[in-house]
Amino acid sequence: MMRALKPDDVPRIQEIAVRAWRGIYESYRKIHGEELYQRLYAEAPASKGADVRRFCEQFPENVRVCEEAGRVVGFITFQLNAEKKIGVLDNNAVDPECGLKGIGQQMYAVVLDHFRRMGMDYAQVTTGLDESHARARRAYERAGFNIHKDQTVYYMKL
Repeated sequence: MMRALKPDDVPRIQEIAVRAWRGIYESYRKIHGEELYQRLYAEAPASKGADVRRFCEQFPENVRVCEEAGRVVGFITFQLNAEKKIGVLDNNAVDPECGLKGIGQQMYAVVLDHFRRMGMDYAQVTTGLDESHARARRAYERAGFNIHKDQTVYYMKL
């Protein structure tokens, strides 16, 4: 069941975020090497939980949670750009340990429907091209995202 955020959901959402992004940050460590990783992500993955908490505090109306059997198992944050009529999916994750299928698709469907009701013409989501984001890319494509641009960030040791 999808529902609006309640203030007491925030610690659980932070917990999900930290666990869900752990593998992504380990991938970043391998990609960037230890020195650059420490400069870019020294506080990760705990920083992801803090980012999600700040968003929930600033924009609680732009957070939805998925609850199953009385327990929050996923969350999604979003923004609306009324000027450009683009709804943006931000941080979203499903508890890696919940074992339920289809939660991501359920979350995307609810938020995409909200975007339509709010007069948005497009939906946008950004994700990585690395292997740790492969599942996310497939999930967004299953949800109907079909226009994309690829880009790469380069680094160089000086």
